[in-house]
Amino acid sequence: MAFKIEKKIVGYTVLKADEQPKLQAVNEVKEPMPLVMNETIERPDYLVGSTYKIKPPVSEHALYITINDIVLNEGTDHETRRPYEIFINSKSMEHFQWVIALTRVISAVFRKGGDITFLIDELCSVHDPNGGYYKKGGVFMPSLVAEIGSVIERHMKAVGLIQSDELSEAQRHMIAEKRAAYEAKASEAKGDSGEKLAFPPSATMCKKCSQKSVIMMDGCMTCLNCGDSKCG
Repeated sequence: MAFKIEKKIVGYTVLKADEQPKLQAVNEVKEPMPLVMNETIERPDYLVGSTYKIKPPVSEHALYITINDIVLNEGTDHETRRPYEIFINSKSMEHFQWVIALTRVISAVFRKGGDITFLIDELCSVHDPNGGYYKKGGVFMPSLVAEIGSVIERHMKAVGLIQSDELSEAQRHMIAEKRAAYEAKASEAKGDSGEKLAFPPSATMCKKCSQKSVIMMDGCMTCLNCGDSKCG
């Protein structure tokens, strides 16, 4: 191996054979760096996708949200799925222009790479000036854009970009006990009418799970759906 000497030689010494440094082979193959998402990655011919259906009361027809993922470092220990593009289709044309604009912006953010989870907070914080609505299951949505954000959050949890914050077995058991105790107390006070509701009529909105499931229990405001409590 040849080296170019660019400085003046002021001295030298000769090394013995057993003192020769062990040089690495020039053609040594190094493990390639894992591929990360960036906007220079070209769209492959085939993408894996998921389609979600939503039927908000503010729209005459259902909306179908399709999110396609690109697989990076396929077949290696660094294999990951990242959202690459999003499409929203519907028979309704009333939201056509802003829906197309929204999907193009979101798709551009997907392809940009980096931490894209901030999209969820930005979309879910959009409030309709005419008021929000409750979707199936009793979850409050402040706007149609916020429900689109909740779908993206659900998809990111499915591909592993966001860790799911599901309740533990102990938390579920605690919530079931508190709910049973409350229902028993309410039944004794007012008499059982035979009608079983998802949550008590007097329940208020939970800021964490957006359901009307917060009641006063043991002197503390407690959510019967997600377990959130003012008293920790």
